[in-house]
Order: sequence, then C-alpha cells, then structure tokens
Amino acid sequence: MSDLKPGWQRVKFGELATCINDRVDDPSTAGVECYVGLEHLDPESLKIRRWGSPEDVESTKLRFKPGDIIFGKRRAYQRKLAVAEFEGICSAHAMVLRAKPDVVLPEFLPFFMQSDLFMERAVEISVGSLSPTINWKALAQQEFALPPLQEQQQMATALITLQNTSEAFKFACNKAKVLLDAFAMHSLRQNYLQKLKSSSSENGAAPNGWRVVSISELCSRITYGFTNPMPTTETGPWMVTAKDIGNGRINYFTARHTSDEAFKKELTDKSRPLPGDVLLSKDGTLGRVGVVGDASICVNQSVAVLRPLSSVPGEFLTWTLRSNGMQQRLLQDIGGTAIKHLYITKVGDTRLIVPEAKSEMESIALSL
Repeated sequence: MSDLKPGWQRVKFGELATCINDRVDDPSTAGVECYVGLEHLDPESLKIRRWGSPEDVESTKLRFKPGDIIFGKRRAYQRKLAVAEFEGICSAHAMVLRAKPDVVLPEFLPFFMQSDLFMERAVEISVGSLSPTINWKALAQQEFALPPLQEQQQMATALITLQNTSEAFKFACNKAKVLLDAFAMHSLRQNYLQKLKSSSSENGAAPNGWRVVSISELCSRITYGFTNPMPTTETGPWMVTAKDIGNGRINYFTARHTSDEAFKKELTDKSRPLPGDVLLSKDGTLGRVGVVGDASICVNQSVAVLRPLSSVPGEFLTWTLRSNGMQQRLLQDIGGTAIKHLYITKVGDTRLIVPEAKSEMESIALSL
C-alpha cells in the first residue's frame, strides 16, 4: 500500500527541473549588467538583494534568466537559494535550475527546495570535505513526494503570502534599526561635543574628564578565532563568522552550530568569546561590530575578539567602534587584494577619545 496522500506521486528531481548549463567564458562580454555570486545570496531568503558587475569577475560563469532558480551547490548547508527577477550571470559554484511546468509549478518549486527535506538530502549527497559540492546527476536521481498541481497552487499561494508578510516585517525592522542607530550615534556625538564645548583644552586634546587612548589600552585582549574547519551540527554552541555580525549584535538567524565536543576539545580560549566581549569583522566585509550576550559561541578567523577591561562597558565600546569617525579610522589602512583584511595590531593601535569614569561610559551606553 502506498504511503502517499491521494493524488501525490513520487518523482525524481530531474523530472521537476532542468539544470541550465549556459556557460559564459568571458563575463565582461556577457551582455548583462549583473553578476550574482554565492556571497550575494542570503540564507533562507528567495530574494536577490545585491549583486556585482560582470566586469569585476573572471573565469567561466553561468547565464540565468528571470524565473530561474540560483541554487548554491557548494556548501549546501548554507541554504543559499534565490529566484532571479532579472537576467544575469552567476557563479559556477551554483546551479541554474528551471522548473518543468507540466510537473511542478515554477512558483512552488523554490519553496519546495527551501524545505528541510530537500536541503537535508542536498547535504547528504554532497561530496568533498573542505567544500562539499552537489553533483547534478546525483541530485537529479533523488526521489521526492510531490503534490498534484492544484495543491501546489494552493500551497504556493499561502507561502507567497507568508513570504511577503515576512519581507514586510524585515523591512520594518531594518528601518527601526536605522532609526535606532542614527539616534545612538547622535547621542554619542552630542555628548562628546558638549564635553568639547565645556572644555578649555587646546584643539586636538581631550576635554576635561576625558582621555585619548588606543583601543588596546581599553582591552585586556585582542585576538581572532579558529582557522581550521569546524563540524556543522543542528544544535550546539553557535559558530559566528563575519557575516553574522551587524547592528551592534550577533545575527543568530544566519549563524550555524558546532558540536559540544568540538567546542570544548578542539577550540582554544581565543576562539570562545565571553559575554561582554566585542566582536569586529576583520575579513571580507570589514568593520561590523557586535557584543556577545549570554549564548555559548565560537568565532572563526574572520572575526576579531576585543575583551574590554572591567572598567570599560562592552556596550559603550561597541557603539563607539560603530561611530562614523571610528569606522573611517579603522578602514583607512586595510590590506589584501581579493579579500580585504583588518590587521588586529593596527586595530589595537587605533586611537579614540573616551570618558575617564566608567560611570559616564555606562550613562552614555544606557542613553544609546
């Protein structure tokens, strides 16, 4: 007896979609304006919100058209999947998939591929250790239960409504964060300007009750995280990278987990920040700042860990490092060509102005 619901059928993935292999050997002559790399895809989101230029990349890429699905076949556990709304080229580390509408509705297929069932299967059939990758021939042979077209339409309609609601909520949250950040930076700047105005210090010197120090003078430790790959698990301590930091916080929606055993045995203390430590992205996307809460986390080499002295509130240091002036100082002397880097020795040498009293730092942090 079949265990399928009435009207459902078991089909191979190759019956649902075609893998488009329209190769572009010279991206600069592709005749399109947009290049989408895996770094441009957000986990758990079907929207493409950013992209690069074909003139900025080399080597063979894949052409996609509106409605095509761009699926990151490399490191599938990152769950990078998006539906194109424009024509362009994408990384060869992705698959360009096109639904077969006689079997599956194009608007339903992306949601199906976002499901845990599909993603877990994709991870299972990936091959390789450092950069596990999916082979199309293997994926095409995987069997899944599929509802009839009418049910697909009903599901897709409900999921699209849910997606639109979620997108609207995220948009509102982002706007709220922008307002909060603007208010925080304004409060910090006004406090500083008030101190300068009431001070008789010469230009360039610290006002009364304030001092000019280096970041290293405010911290007992400045280091960075692990360099060797760590196992990824469904539960366990959080594994935070540069992309998971922003707006003064850690984004646990994008962070992954690692095992308790690896957390305890394979990681040194420098890779396991403590509550109150300040994280700073130092590789790739530079200058993102967040403070560590109560959760058990570890960080990789893309993240610098600043441990404030007991006399320096972590929230105060976080907001100070996020200010426009400090961001300009941190990013004015970076290294690297393909991937940009902040050097932690130079981060430690960066100078800033702070109140002498911890109570005043706490007051400023609370006002933010």
